[in-house]
Amino acid sequence: MAKQPHLLVEDGDVADIALVPGDPGRVDRIADQCDDSETVAENREYKVVNATYEGRDLTICSTGIGSPSAAIAVEELAAVGVETFIRVGTTGALQSDIEIGDMVVATGAAKDEGTTKRYEAVEVPAVADYEALSTLVESAERRQAPVHVGPIATDDAFYAETQTYVEAWNDAGLLCVEMEAAALFTLARRKGLAAGAICTVDGNLVEGTQKGETDDEELPEKAKDNVGRAIRIALDAVTEL
Repeated sequence: MAKQPHLLVEDGDVADIALVPGDPGRVDRIADQCDDSETVAENREYKVVNATYEGRDLTICSTGIGSPSAAIAVEELAAVGVETFIRVGTTGALQSDIEIGDMVVATGAAKDEGTTKRYEAVEVPAVADYEALSTLVESAERRQAPVHVGPIATDDAFYAETQTYVEAWNDAGLLCVEMEAAALFTLARRKGLAAGAICTVDGNLVEGTQKGETDDEELPEKAKDNVGRAIRIALDAVTEL
């Protein structure tokens, strides 16, 4: 098989499990927690690194922002042998009791984006693999890290998340909103693969805070700290999957 056109990887280049953050910088942050690592490819928003954590080989690949670029990453990684995907991301809370720095493990994602509509009807659910999500929750519990577990929303338009949308998501009991999980869950299910997601809260839309509004950097300090905690939880989960 020829190299994949965007990730620039081919058969034999990747492990069977991948951690997939959105931010290429987070690829390095995850790799720094591993026993060893090697960059495989880097192109556009995609950085692919192979690593080993406690004897388990894994791949780390950034997906960029949004479902279209995430879908490309999943399609191309699946084509060369990845069987399990774990998103390690950030998210905006939709419930008033969820604080900046809290973590969310998604059971499923509302498909408020356009990518999955090209694959299937909107009525078909975008849900996490049970083993993946339960292993993430168990990993968090072993580290005594409380997480919120439940359904989230995936949205395409960061700057069009109006109060009307926020209220509707809140009323539906969705925990948070991000931009990639629905595509990840949908494509993995359709391909007979597994996917899960753990995200760190970087703002609360119900309380009127968005990332970057109170600090000079994108993420508040507490969120940055707990991104590290989410990374460790995800790596622990990798050893069980």
